[in-house]
Amino acid sequence: MSEPKTINPILKQVLELGPPLLFFVIYLRIRDDLFTFGGTEYSGFIVATLVFVPILLVSMAVLWILTGQLSRMQIFTAFMVIFFGGLTAWFNDERFFKMKTTIVYAFFAAILSIGLIRGQSYLAYVMSEMIPMKHEGWMLLTRRLTVFFIALAVANEVVWRTMSTDAWVKIETFGFPLLMFVFLWTQIVALERFTEIDEAE
Repeated sequence: MSEPKTINPILKQVLELGPPLLFFVIYLRIRDDLFTFGGTEYSGFIVATLVFVPILLVSMAVLWILTGQLSRMQIFTAFMVIFFGGLTAWFNDERFFKMKTTIVYAFFAAILSIGLIRGQSYLAYVMSEMIPMKHEGWMLLTRRLTVFFIALAVANEVVWRTMSTDAWVKIETFGFPLLMFVFLWTQIVALERFTEIDEAE
């Protein structure tokens, strides 16, 4: 198997974070507009969702061309965006796209739970090269992240069912990613005692 190519980390961040930020900008521009296609009227949110799908696919294609790889998480997320974006347009119902986030977080929690039941950390399989850590540390982080994913799934359900679309878009674009970043950063610091240091140095 060929080694993944390295690219400028700033470019990588742009390709990964650019699509949701573009979705946010497009939504703000057209949220109050109505669009008619084939005799059916669509809200600005649904049109922004449809525009977001090809933007995400192009971004992932560029990332794959430049690095030669895509993570399973990226592929799964793209599939969910396409699937629920399609349902949103087909039924002209924005709830499908909002539920997508709940299902993604619940799926990740379920996968990690299966590994925990088997005494394994599936998280270590995808992150061990970035964060060398002992098995005990990975198991503890996996348990905490599983609970965190469940909490995010529940939070998304509460947000989209009780708050405005504007509030959901802002929380989806900035709130949940920020919470994920803060959670992972605090956990990595808290679990530093399990970090494996290269003794060869």
